[in-house]
Amino acid sequence: MKLSTRDARGWLARPDPRTAGALIYGADPMRVADARQRLVAALIGPEGEAEMRLTRIQAAELRKDGAMLDDAMRSQGFFPGPRVALVEEAGDGLAPVVKAALEARAEGDAHIVVTAGQLTARSALRKLFEGSKTAACIALYDDPPGPEEISEMLAAAGLRDVTPEARADLADLARALEPGDFRQTMEKLGLYKFGDSAPVSPEDITAVAPLSAEADLDELLAAVSEGRAEAVPGLVSRLEAQGTGAVALSIAALRHFRQLHAAASDPEGPAKGIGRAKPPIWGPRRDAMIRYAGRWGKVRLETAIGLLIEADMTLRSSSRAPGMSLFERLLIRLAMMGRDRA
Repeated sequence: MKLSTRDARGWLARPDPRTAGALIYGADPMRVADARQRLVAALIGPEGEAEMRLTRIQAAELRKDGAMLDDAMRSQGFFPGPRVALVEEAGDGLAPVVKAALEARAEGDAHIVVTAGQLTARSALRKLFEGSKTAACIALYDDPPGPEEISEMLAAAGLRDVTPEARADLADLARALEPGDFRQTMEKLGLYKFGDSAPVSPEDITAVAPLSAEADLDELLAAVSEGRAEAVPGLVSRLEAQGTGAVALSIAALRHFRQLHAAASDPEGPAKGIGRAKPPIWGPRRDAMIRYAGRWGKVRLETAIGLLIEADMTLRSSSRAPGMSLFERLLIRLAMMGRDRA
């Protein structure tokens, strides 16, 4: 059965133990791994792997020995409780093996969890799970967590009193971080606020947000704004090594240049415009943003925003253009624009 995005979130947290299995697939390996980890924990509990109630099977091994899945599904361990047979990085070639296991599964056998990369609509593996009445098919997309999913994470972390400003900051953070990193940050926020009855504030989020990528991202945007094109490739490589993706880079750059445009368009001048920014900008960065807005001017900032929107649409389309390379070239182009004084 094919689950919607909303139903999939509920399934990952509270799977029906009577079902035979689930397929989790998507283009982002980190999203797939995060969802798989949550589903396995929900099925066998936090101690399930330590109690050897989880059997991991690599797709390459299963292709060599098709009986491995059936054996793992039926074998009984020393510890009682539900079990999971996990097949990782599966492809369409394993669809017949998985189908046979799902059809042969009896009550008390292990739950079958299969993970895969991006699958087309004609994928045999995807069709198997979508058409099954006893197994779930969960597709994961590159969209960042929405307000509802963020609220669920807050509740799971024991946080229910959150200011609107903090929620806005969490939405920005969700777009900038990989799913696993964002979930870890939410868990860290819950620990940070443990025993504190005050609402979650933007300052609390700043205290627990990852610092290294944020600092490097600010440095990259500063280099572009100041026209230091030669610094862009090294900073992009550093962010990529930290796990920052092209879409996250695009979102941050668009937010940065839109703030500059709002400041440059303010009838009372850039300083007043930056002062009205949401969320507020403090300290040395505030002074730098005022300087950038005055230097670039409204017209060039509109041109920069147009180029960024065009690149963002390309990144989110079906284009196979290498995202980070495409965006690096655009940032170098913008930095060259920033060298020219109006």
